Amino acid sequence: MNNIFLDSNICVFAFDKSAPEKQQKAFDLLKERPFISSQVIIESYNACNKKLKLPQPICEETVLFLTDICRIVEIKDATIRTAIAFKRKYRFSFLDSMIVAAAFDAQCSILYTEDLQHKQIIEKTLTIINPFIYSE
Repeated sequence: MNNIFLDSNICVFAFDKSAPEKQQKAFDLLKERPFISSQVIIESYNACNKKLKLPQPICEETVLFLTDICRIVEIKDATIRTAIAFKRKYRFSFLDSMIVAAAFDAQCSILYTEDLQHKQIIEKTLTIINPFIYSE
């Protein structure tokens, strides 16, 4: 079984009723008990609150659900150093680099996100996949 990591943009679609196909795909990925980081939890809360305009109690339940169903990657000083190295090497934003570094630290083989280049391979071990691209 592959270890997978979900970016916050994928997690948020699980709660976005305006995009039913993406919502279903996000829920399917959550069923695989993916890895996420504390950054993903924070970003998911903010997106549910600001983008989806969900009430705060629902946003709180959303992040508790993610915490219960996902495996949480702890951000350590080494993760930050890896993120800076990835930022320099791949020219990602710092926040995207933190997501990639957390997925890398968790020894994931797939990072699901909409934010980075589909099918890009990081350090020969981590493949970035946009799960909403259906033409293969």
